[in-house]
Amino acid sequence: MILVAANMPFGQVVVGPPGSGKTTYCHGMQQFLNALGRKTIVVNLDPANENTPYSSAVNIEDLITLQDAMEEYQLGPNGGMVYCMEYLEKNMTWLGEQLKPFADDEYYFIFDCPGQVELYTHNESIRTIVRRLENQDYRLACVHLVDASYCTEAAKFISVLMLSLTTMSMLEMPHVNVLAKIDLLGQFGQLDFNLEYYTSVMDLDYLLYHLNEREPSARFGDLNRAICGLIEDFSLVGFSTLCISDKHSVAMLLKEIDKANGYIFGALTEGNESILLAADSTDALAEARDAQERYGILKDGGVIADDGGTEETRAPQLCAMMDTLKIVEHMDMAPASSE
Repeated sequence: MILVAANMPFGQVVVGPPGSGKTTYCHGMQQFLNALGRKTIVVNLDPANENTPYSSAVNIEDLITLQDAMEEYQLGPNGGMVYCMEYLEKNMTWLGEQLKPFADDEYYFIFDCPGQVELYTHNESIRTIVRRLENQDYRLACVHLVDASYCTEAAKFISVLMLSLTTMSMLEMPHVNVLAKIDLLGQFGQLDFNLEYYTSVMDLDYLLYHLNEREPSARFGDLNRAICGLIEDFSLVGFSTLCISDKHSVAMLLKEIDKANGYIFGALTEGNESILLAADSTDALAEARDAQERYGILKDGGVIADDGGTEETRAPQLCAMMDTLKIVEHMDMAPASSE
């Protein structure tokens, strides 16, 4: 049996596009973890993050501010953000010194990262920062938040899938994708499918049907099909759900994160193998169905048609497709073993 060192620091790297609720998540998760007795600090790595609801134990603004970078080098907001991250990458010694006292005292870390998408699709600074932390024995999982409202439109959900897949491929670390603000989803209209379809990313041919029947995306049928095929070929993207004000929802998500970064195995000792059973106790489909019922996202089981009709009144092509509905199997992204 391999035992994990007691003082090994664990944490979450919280990413996601602007407006996805990262800062609110960091604050809520910190409160939840502290209430559980897990000493937790938030590390603010977003130089544009002003007036945060949490008190950051380590703040990038003590090293560099977005405003200073913009004024000094005549940069816009996005360019200034990229510069700040590259500056932090060059000054990892500073970050390591700031984190060390908390790591030695066995704190749990939540890293609040910037929301600029290009930092996770084109620029390698965040990836390099994470790698250097991992080289210092930090056990981290990426928590990628996206707004659940994107599920209400096929084109937007496909874009979210592509963003999630790109971020996973770029960061190359244990990853948990999250549909945040799930309690507000009902305010944005009905879904084309039950919630479990979106969390499990089931056969995208069904989504392709809705994507191609609507303008202007219908003009790009071949491109839509190629994008859906690419996502299914990788077979990596799936989602958990989150209502940050619901303790049950936060607890279920935390279980997934603890499995991803290995925290659930941190107390593994001889005679305490029962923790291994807890690692496999999450049923993703059951959680999706529970969230759908809990937040009243759909009042009717099965697929809801665009005109609000029942299954018998839907387009016959889609009804025929439902008979062969299958779930895309997802591969676990385990952390690379170090020699």
